[in-house]
Amino acid sequence: MIEEIIKILDKESVNWNSPVKEFVKISEKNNFQILVATFLSSRTKDETTIKVLKNLFEFIKTPEDVIKYAHKIERLIYPVGFYKTKAKRLLEIAKILKENYNSKVPDNIKDLISLPGVGRKIANIILYRCYSIPVISVDTHVHRISNRLGFVKTKNPYETEKELEKILDKKWWGRYNEILVAFGQVICKPISPKCDICPVEQLCPKLGVKGRENVYFKRI
Repeated sequence: MIEEIIKILDKESVNWNSPVKEFVKISEKNNFQILVATFLSSRTKDETTIKVLKNLFEFIKTPEDVIKYAHKIERLIYPVGFYKTKAKRLLEIAKILKENYNSKVPDNIKDLISLPGVGRKIANIILYRCYSIPVISVDTHVHRISNRLGFVKTKNPYETEKELEKILDKKWWGRYNEILVAFGQVICKPISPKCDICPVEQLCPKLGVKGRENVYFKRI
């Protein structure tokens, strides 16, 4: 059933006016800009990040640009969440990439998560978007909805990633994050999900949805 649900969501997602779609479009410039965009989006709404990126990418295209404009990075990335800390980390990342990686974005998770402020979620998104490596990136949307749909029963994003790897066809791994984030932004919201317009409502056990949970629905 997981395959059926993902196929439906993937097909329907083209009709959703979700912030993540614009975020992906605006950040799809080069590998470094993808890294920057993904890094800045952490703990920040996509709508806010998009506004920042439109201005930031007029100046920042390479690690060398970050170093060049280090004095104004804070101002350029405001008002993303934790912008002061992120400005410092971004400069550190730029220097590391220039000195150790010939200004290239690493293509493996070990090197990516060694960069300041880059965790597993960010690293996996970069691996897929920059290098088309099939990985599953799990953020709050993916973790929450995967449990709500009954795909997994997990306590944290890492557990969700590992369980999804067991049951999700590898062809969906990279796309899974974008599909579920869009779904979570538009329909399957944390509070008061729009079940009345959900394309997979009949297939969803609504686990954890107060007043709507189908206790007779078998876990997928």
